[in-house]
Amino acid sequence: PQGKQVAVNVPDGLTLWGDGDKLARVFNNIIKNAIAYSYDDSIIEISAAEQEEKVVITFINRGNPISPQKLDTIFEKFYRLDASRSSKTGGAGLGLAIAKEIVTAHDGEISVQSSDEQTVFTVILPALRKP
Repeated sequence: PQGKQVAVNVPDGLTLWGDGDKLARVFNNIIKNAIAYSYDDSIIEISAAEQEEKVVITFINRGNPISPQKLDTIFEKFYRLDASRSSKTGGAGLGLAIAKEIVTAHDGEISVQSSDEQTVFTVILPALRKP
């Protein structure tokens, strides 16, 4: 067992408008990535907050940093962080590309930052439903 845990911090009553199935896929892909690349016995932190008519959702994990070169291509199709991972263990390399397509279709943004301490995926989506 890897001993990884998830801590979720979302305020009561926070509502996000969008395609629930597709957004669940986005969050699932980011969480799977965070689990795969975080240290054993670490905590993956997920938080959400409303800021200026947008919902900002962050996923923070502690693990080996992602290099700047890889950060530039992480949302491209068929890209895998670890080229040595086969399709059996690493999927088709589509997860984060699909996540970006879905977030963009919702008029949102997705980004990633990585340092020695942590990797942070940020998803920003409109808080209000389009008329």
